[in-house]
Amino acid sequence: MKELVAKIQEQINAFSENAGMQVEKNNKAAGARARKASLELEKLLKEFRKVSITASK
Repeated sequence: MKELVAKIQEQINAFSENAGMQVEKNNKAAGARARKASLELEKLLKEFRKVSITASK
């Protein structure tokens, strides 16, 4: 579970950094990286939900 949370935090940081670069500097490549990070975040958050539910039983 700790590893999963660390991966989620890593993806949040990557998304935040790249999305900021896209907004502030109009960096198209950063926008693509932010979108990729958001997709990975979606997968990790779904996995977290599964693990969390299992752990609470």
